[in-house]
Amino acid sequence: MSFSAPHVIDAQVLTQVPAGLRRKVPSEWAQANKPGHVVDCFIEGPCFDRQGNLYLTDIPHGRIFRVTPELSWQAVAETGGWPNGIAVHRDGTLWVADYRRGLLRVDPASGAVDTILGHRNSESFKGLNDLVFDRNGDLYFTDQGQTGLHDPTGRVYRLRSSGQLDLLIGNAPSPNGVALDVEQKVLFVAVTRGNAIWRAPLLADGSVSKVGAFRTFFGTSGPDGLCVDQDNRLVVAHASLGGAFVLDARGEVTHFVRSPNGSTVTNAAFRPGTSTLVMTESQTGSVLQAELPAPGAPLFSHA
Repeated sequence: MSFSAPHVIDAQVLTQVPAGLRRKVPSEWAQANKPGHVVDCFIEGPCFDRQGNLYLTDIPHGRIFRVTPELSWQAVAETGGWPNGIAVHRDGTLWVADYRRGLLRVDPASGAVDTILGHRNSESFKGLNDLVFDRNGDLYFTDQGQTGLHDPTGRVYRLRSSGQLDLLIGNAPSPNGVALDVEQKVLFVAVTRGNAIWRAPLLADGSVSKVGAFRTFFGTSGPDGLCVDQDNRLVVAHASLGGAFVLDARGEVTHFVRSPNGSTVTNAAFRPGTSTLVMTESQTGSVLQAELPAPGAPLFSHA
């Protein structure tokens, strides 16, 4: 171990949810997750399309936002549920992990929403959270629900491009963000209520084995969204510690990307082809931006 203090990188506010798109009305999501508060927006799921547009979800109000390169905001779809993570497919559609409705697909041009997977073997999901494509188009996604240390039954699935659904992990206390290493041989899962990152080696037959705690954290919440750079560093957005941690291949913290306002940093993504990281700070409805040491890993959507 190096025992060196992490480099602190101060993020800047890139843009915020405009006043005209904020909904200051009660929501069932806020009643359950932010009791006593009227939440006018709670943004998550940052991802980019080939044109440089940034897509975000607004969980409590069921919306998908598009932020253009000129920082113009548009509401492009309403899912009728609580959308969380987004992954862009190579065909340009948005695949959305929706807590209420399951795995959805959104056409960003028309706003049309259709269901890819609403249940598993007629059993409803607990509540989907986040997702990532591998280079072959197989999709990994988390089924978090309200699980935690009191109920460690959160799940991690893989939906193969053939349509086969595999249950990889079934005992996680609040599985949240998910990412693959550069070689696509390791799956990382943010286990929020366990305040840890789990490392799951992917075997040749597609199964996982010897899943372990790669890094543990602390705080009133825990690690949330994940992404990876081309040097195999893992970026971990932490939902109560005011920023994102950058971990090397040994799990050591090399950098900390600090939020300038608000401590609820829920997710992060690299602008494709660059070392620019964007993060969602959901408490204030802000999109943050910072420059990291290396570009993000290649994405299925942009290959």
